[in-house]
Amino acid sequence: MAKTDMLNIRIEPELKKQVESTLNDLGMNIAEAVTIFLKQVVLTDSIPFIIRKPKLNAETLKAMEEAKKGINLSKTYTNLSEMWEDLEKEE
Repeated sequence: MAKTDMLNIRIEPELKKQVESTLNDLGMNIAEAVTIFLKQVVLTDSIPFIIRKPKLNAETLKAMEEAKKGINLSKTYTNLSEMWEDLEKEE
């Protein structure tokens, strides 16, 4: 087996949990995914994917801010019939 070095990184716990779940579904762990990423950096002499700033409209940005503040603007329903009535009104 090849000699390895230790790489320590800090990551938000919730992000780590989400990443582990996704990678588990793909049959790999974080170390394997990082190794693949680093090998692609060497092979392509670049970051091996496009990095873009997401383009979000004002409504989405407002909703994101409200969500961060815990403001819930969505309507709640007591049963499915009530929800379907509202959905049918919108059509």
